[in-house]
Amino acid sequence: MKTKVAIAIAAALMSASCAMTEAPSAAPQTTPPAVLATAENSQAIAGQELTLKQIMSDQDWVARSPTNAYWMLDGSGVLYQQKREGSQISDWFHQPLDKEAHQVPLEKLHNYAYNDGVYNADKSMLAYTFEGNIFVRDLSNNETRQLTRDEARQSQLVFLTSGELAYRQGNDFFSVNPRTGLTKQIAALALRKAPTANSEPKDFVAREQQQLIEFVQVERKNKADRFAQQQQLQANNASLAPEPFYLGEGKQIVATSLSPAGDKLIVAISAPQKWREDGDIMPNYVTEDGRVAAEPVRSRVADAKPVEHEILVLDLESGEQTTLTYNTLPGWNEDVLAEVHRENYAAEGKTYKSEKKPRPITLMQDWGWQAGAIRWTDDGKQVALMLEAWDNKDRWIASVDFAGKRLVSQDRLHDNAWINYTHNEFGFLPNSSTLWFQSEADGYSHLYVKPLNGKTKQLTQGKFVVEDPAISSNGEFIYFSANKPHPGNYEIYRVRTDNGALEQLTKLGGINNYELSPQEDRLLVKHSTALQPEELYVQVIGSDTATRLTHTATEQFMSFDWVAPEIVPVPSSHVADPIYTRVYYPQDYDPNRAEKYPAVVFIHGAGYLQNAHAGWSGYQREFMFHTFLTQQGYVVLDLDYRGSKGYGRDWRTAIYRQMGTPEVEDLVDVVKWAGENTNVDTNRMGTYGGSYGGFLTFMALFKEPGLFKAGSALRPVSDWAHYNTGYTSNILNLPDNDPIAYRRSSPIYFTEGLEDALLINSPMVDDNVFFQDSVRLVQRLIEHEKEDFETAIFPVEPHGFRQPSSWLDEYRRIFKLFEENLK
Repeated sequence: MKTKVAIAIAAALMSASCAMTEAPSAAPQTTPPAVLATAENSQAIAGQELTLKQIMSDQDWVARSPTNAYWMLDGSGVLYQQKREGSQISDWFHQPLDKEAHQVPLEKLHNYAYNDGVYNADKSMLAYTFEGNIFVRDLSNNETRQLTRDEARQSQLVFLTSGELAYRQGNDFFSVNPRTGLTKQIAALALRKAPTANSEPKDFVAREQQQLIEFVQVERKNKADRFAQQQQLQANNASLAPEPFYLGEGKQIVATSLSPAGDKLIVAISAPQKWREDGDIMPNYVTEDGRVAAEPVRSRVADAKPVEHEILVLDLESGEQTTLTYNTLPGWNEDVLAEVHRENYAAEGKTYKSEKKPRPITLMQDWGWQAGAIRWTDDGKQVALMLEAWDNKDRWIASVDFAGKRLVSQDRLHDNAWINYTHNEFGFLPNSSTLWFQSEADGYSHLYVKPLNGKTKQLTQGKFVVEDPAISSNGEFIYFSANKPHPGNYEIYRVRTDNGALEQLTKLGGINNYELSPQEDRLLVKHSTALQPEELYVQVIGSDTATRLTHTATEQFMSFDWVAPEIVPVPSSHVADPIYTRVYYPQDYDPNRAEKYPAVVFIHGAGYLQNAHAGWSGYQREFMFHTFLTQQGYVVLDLDYRGSKGYGRDWRTAIYRQMGTPEVEDLVDVVKWAGENTNVDTNRMGTYGGSYGGFLTFMALFKEPGLFKAGSALRPVSDWAHYNTGYTSNILNLPDNDPIAYRRSSPIYFTEGLEDALLINSPMVDDNVFFQDSVRLVQRLIEHEKEDFETAIFPVEPHGFRQPSSWLDEYRRIFKLFEENLK
């Protein structure tokens, strides 16, 4: 029989070389985190029984883990948010390193909201916004000064090389002296044509009127004189606000970035973009007034049209406005979809003729960014932009030759599938014109540096993924987390930017995220294991111990005897790399038992997400449900199928133009492995998953009948043409360009294959995966005269359920499905 401690250690992939300690206010604790979880479990409360109602109840009973944690400016402690018990509201707490935590009073909160603040050149001042207003902290005397207090929202703070603080308010830019408070406007953007004294006559009648009528002529002359005088005043009187930059009609501003030198402004504009059409609605049947509400929702990828951004350089000193063209970027006019078009044309009996033509190009949109796609050097003399092609096949980092008025390509990342929508961090090293950036050029997200006029140098390499890079203040190091020890174990590292020397800073096991202290001598580590929700630890850089700061998991949660999963590299019959899978065994598991075990396979959502790791799962209810299932005699498996995060570019892009094909192949391999290695009866296996997991439940049941005797699809995608553009067009291109990919990848085209029991669980006010997805698929099943399927609807739930009663109803149905079909 497997002991729980052994399984926990396997799950957490521990390294015993780094110990954990409790905060000074608590008893010392040197137990590694995986074992720590089981040690705390040893305090089990007699008679505790795990039930579905307990699992699906308000999750305050599990833990109210700290969120949004960051350092105090002096490094003496940390700040974090914690959900208020029994409420959706979160409160802020200050946790000193040597004392108990205390709540930050609301009247003082503005003094601590500096997490995203910006420093001036000598780091004597820090500026930040709180509730849309600007504050400046003088670090020499630790005094905070409020610079604005109004209904307007200030943003995009940047300290100029002059010492002034610049910010954006609407489409206007201002600078303020942080000591005197004197404010002046430095730029204004106007989405209209430049004004003129008199408009030209628009037709014959107007021309004749102006020639015949003396009064009209006099009026036009007077207007011209007044206009000329105002223009001269604007040009010669420095007390006036600068004249706006007129960007033209029928445009929208996408992004702006002001140079720290205060002399240039980069602006991206496009044609107006609508996120929906009038017909994009979702009925809401349960409302306060008892009527049906037509809720607005996003448009579908099937309705998407290409978008292009126009990049402008605005010279704030001369008033000159320059448009940068993309024709200096390598591949800017390549027909990268030629093979896709040929296949789709051939399917219709047509011949496709390839030709070069400009591709729509935009600023890069990374899902995790805060700083945006335009980055300046500290002195404001150089700028770099990250650009992407609308077809998702290219990403460029380009600098701007201001004298030559052109883009200069510094790096091109091409992918025949699609450029990742994460792992795109970049910028300049401090006080340098050397770029640093992430790239999947060698197949994994790694770090690179490149002088603007020099060669690219790769800093990290290997079969692991670099996450969350942060640059030291002197540019000597780049800090990051990475799954170098094992795909499921993320530790903290730093790499030298001059020679690529790599140093591992933590060896805690599990999953670790971090915040570097302002003094750069400590790490605030956000640590979790398979059995422990995320908690805060502090580790001195160079030390081999970490001190625990928070204890938010409840005694009730820790009292249950949770089953920690093993992480198993299941061999793939299709690719060289294994399919990493969490395996949960019953506590009395007997590999030689005469009666084989029934089993359930969980399929995680999001597609690009990692769940077979050694940390706390974002699917915490499912994690607890899996322990519940083992108590009922099931083996549970949870795989990171191809397309999942954490395993590199090839694993990510295996689903290109064929969503649901490699993933189902991986499901087949996992089922086969379970039958051969875990004493599981492959004739008594079920599956379930939500969102992308619901989609794959459909595909498994429709395309591989008999693989599972029963499956439950939660909030499932049934037709990718109805999903959003940002996600879907990466993987399947656009429906008009690649209908084959959509028909190959959408379950609604394979409904005739259903032979096994199916439960569809669909929230009705889901603005992510529309309820219509389930409605249309059910109609197809009815038309195929299928019998063994059921549909459960949840009238008040969005994509992520909110009501414990809905969670309970859903999982009772799922459990009943398995009990009736697998036992």
